[in-house]
Amino acid sequence: MPEDRVDRRLAAIFAADIAGYSRLMGTDEEGTLRQLKAHRKELVDPKITEHRGRIVKTTGDGALVEFVSVVNAVRCAVDIQCGMAERNVAVPAELRIEFRIGINVGDIIFDGDDIFGDGVNVAARLEALADPGGITVSSAVHDQVRDKLSFGFESLGEQTVKNIARPVGVHRIHLAEQLAANKPTAAVVRVERMPSDRPSIAVLPFVNMSGDAEQEYFADGITEDIITALSKLRWLLVIARNSSFIYKGKAVDVKRVARDFGVRYVLEGSVRKGGSRVRVTAQLIDAATGNHIWAERYDGELTDIFDLQDQLTTRVVGAIAPKLEQVEIERAVRKPTESLDAYDHFLRGMASLHQWTRESSDEARRLFYRAIELDDGFAAAYGMAAWSFIPRKGNDWMGDRAQEVAEAARLARRAVELGADDAAALAGAGYALVFVVHDLDDGPAILDRALALSPNLAGALINNGWTKVFLGEPDLAIKHINDAMRLSPLDPLSFRTRAAVAFAHFVAARYDESSFWAEKSLQEKSNYLPALCDLVASKALAGRDGEAKAAMARLRELAPAMRVSSVKGWLPFRRPADLARLEDGLRRAGLPE
Repeated sequence: MPEDRVDRRLAAIFAADIAGYSRLMGTDEEGTLRQLKAHRKELVDPKITEHRGRIVKTTGDGALVEFVSVVNAVRCAVDIQCGMAERNVAVPAELRIEFRIGINVGDIIFDGDDIFGDGVNVAARLEALADPGGITVSSAVHDQVRDKLSFGFESLGEQTVKNIARPVGVHRIHLAEQLAANKPTAAVVRVERMPSDRPSIAVLPFVNMSGDAEQEYFADGITEDIITALSKLRWLLVIARNSSFIYKGKAVDVKRVARDFGVRYVLEGSVRKGGSRVRVTAQLIDAATGNHIWAERYDGELTDIFDLQDQLTTRVVGAIAPKLEQVEIERAVRKPTESLDAYDHFLRGMASLHQWTRESSDEARRLFYRAIELDDGFAAAYGMAAWSFIPRKGNDWMGDRAQEVAEAARLARRAVELGADDAAALAGAGYALVFVVHDLDDGPAILDRALALSPNLAGALINNGWTKVFLGEPDLAIKHINDAMRLSPLDPLSFRTRAAVAFAHFVAARYDESSFWAEKSLQEKSNYLPALCDLVASKALAGRDGEAKAAMARLRELAPAMRVSSVKGWLPFRRPADLARLEDGLRRAGLPE
């Protein structure tokens, strides 16, 4: 072809092949071809079309696809790998079809329907570097999407690849959060996570051995308190309660747990409560070797429960980092209250609060009020009582709004007054001030204090992410949310996390990314109003009028009283321009003034 007729363009290139294709064909040629055709027809080709890709060519075990947008290319690859993981749940490992995908962006040469050039060659080499079921991208792709998509990346450094003159910067996409968000019905699909450089631990739900199902809240509360204490240690990465609790009531393979969460240590145990006596057993396991570091049993009166927790926490810390200063251990195991009755009501309240329904939030607040009656100095009870107003406001469940806002403010400020060094109390109180009271001065400062005390508290990171959205700092918001996802990758309440990412992209005027994350949130909780509100506005401002109006119909069904004029009193945006764009998007989609 003469040089003046060469059609050169910048494009995103997606190359895929099947790991172990020859082995699969040798094992079951007809079955492999049948599976491959089904995967392409039902998943791969529809996803490529959805993300506006063009299949350039296919081979027996692979495909070359061109996209006009690198964001679409990455999103398509993630969707395909998540879909394949789900489809492979019930398939024996040796019979699974698993794709490797490589993505590059660069100049390519068009010749009819085919494409050539280094842009294509690099994509093919990246695909060969990917793990089965994984995705690798060039540094050029990473640099373009890292602030637009909230997928985690791991740098693999520069790689020398065949027929490419210069080394290529390579990054691997972490898929654990996306796989957790696409839970199949047969099982939760998980992938191995990269271990942290810091010592890391997952605390599994302690088993209730009391023979009384009503004592579940007590065993759960003991577990949660241990997680909270360990989270105060800034050198120790601790998986959040909401993720570790997905294993509640299940037989557990400790090594698999460690791979799922990317942790070195796993703590498991049991609680038996009978009358005035309590027994706590625990064992700490080094997941790398499967060896038990120690296993102990603690017996005592119920009045000794805080001492038992302190002993257990100290033993964990001492085993992981024996040279840690005693003062830091003592800070981690601070007693929350002197009243066992108050503590009992607090644990019952937390069990209710985690259910995230209108009735459970009301019951949680009642129990927290009772804990406060029993111990007027119980900071965490005040903080969580204030927090209980957050689902009420977010889901439009409030009655007398002015009265409830004033009560949330009272509880939050009392929690701060009493709990200057209690991260959980500050995290609940700080975000109640931000979201319920619209105090964007004291609230963010209190949340920063909570994170200074407990950098690994996933709930505080999520709250801080939302707060940075409202303050107009979207990229910092996404960073906090990514940190929270690392600490709580399989969180059943991750609809809040994904909605925060959606709003961060909205504030940054990245409307396609915003609607993508809003849809992810709504897949988990279809009636979550903040996510639905974001979806409506993002679709409208992106010019997708039909989709915006369809989402608006659902919004009007769930919140018939909502008006454009009421949004200002609902979401606490500091920058008038952010609020104005949200109002404009809702207005365009048909929300009445």
